Amino acid sequence: MNNKIRVAVLGSTGYVGMELVKILSNHPYVEINFLGSETIYGRYLNNIDNTEEYNQFPLLKPNDSFNADDSDYVFLALPHAVSNKYVKNFFKKINIIDLSADFRLDNFDIYKKNYGDEHDCKEHLKNFIYGLAEINREKIIGSKNIAVPGCYPTSILLPLIPLIKNKLINTENIIIDSKSGYSGAGKKFDFNKLKSKNDYNFYNYNTNNHRHITEIKQELNKHNSGNEVKFSFNPHILPNFRGMISTIYCDLNNGIQKTDIINLFQNLQKINPFIKYIDNDEMLDFFSIQNSNYCKIKTFDHYSEDKLIIVSAIDNLIKGAAGQAVQCFNIAENIEETLSLV
Repeated sequence: MNNKIRVAVLGSTGYVGMELVKILSNHPYVEINFLGSETIYGRYLNNIDNTEEYNQFPLLKPNDSFNADDSDYVFLALPHAVSNKYVKNFFKKINIIDLSADFRLDNFDIYKKNYGDEHDCKEHLKNFIYGLAEINREKIIGSKNIAVPGCYPTSILLPLIPLIKNKLINTENIIIDSKSGYSGAGKKFDFNKLKSKNDYNFYNYNTNNHRHITEIKQELNKHNSGNEVKFSFNPHILPNFRGMISTIYCDLNNGIQKTDIINLFQNLQKINPFIKYIDNDEMLDFFSIQNSNYCKIKTFDHYSEDKLIIVSAIDNLIKGAAGQAVQCFNIAENIEETLSLV
């Protein structure tokens, strides 16, 4: 590639925005020519650990000062119900990769119940590709508008969709138990909820009422012949900064053995560079996926032979957000999928 692709990042001072800049700064085909923020202007961006200043990039400017004519791509690392206001102005003027929930859902009525009725361009919901790279790779190639999945959905959909698509598990009673580092709640999260003077805390929240449930259900149903996949979802917040583990309990369909599941995951990793199936005694923990774009999967026996336990681990800021966004960018541009991610 002779000419570099000009890229802008709006919302670059949030956790996800800073991870995006870090990844894109190492991309051989990218020139970062705009960094935007809602609150910080006129200085250089620091990295997420506040140990490095990106003085090789432009000074931070207000998000709303960005001109779509000046770049080839814009990454929107903005809050839900904010991205759509920018998409309204940018649509068809620039390639858009949105990391909010504003364009993940196909149905506006469902969006409205979860994120409110403020959406300036709901007519464009149908114009965005759901950027779950390993599942929608062919649709992402050449796409101009990509909605990056949420972190919980990514950790859950990557192992479940292939199982459902191949009719290996029963879709009537799936149990999902997820645990996330607190960075998933953003910079405004009150860490006092997790730390007292004596100890650290850990808690579940929004059980069977989390906003990501509709996103998970929408995508699972698409691969179940349109039939509803029934599941319970219990998310938790940990006092760790980054990382996410989803433990999934499911029933095998009649005639299906654990070896069928293992074979499927082993075949998946052969054709997907960021899927890793662990078939040995290696521990699957936060350390094994932090600062990486991998989704690592491991299976465990249940006392009943017709049931199975699946554990899926990702870095919520990378595979669950910024890394997956760049992976989609690479696929859309038809360049090597792993560029700047390994």
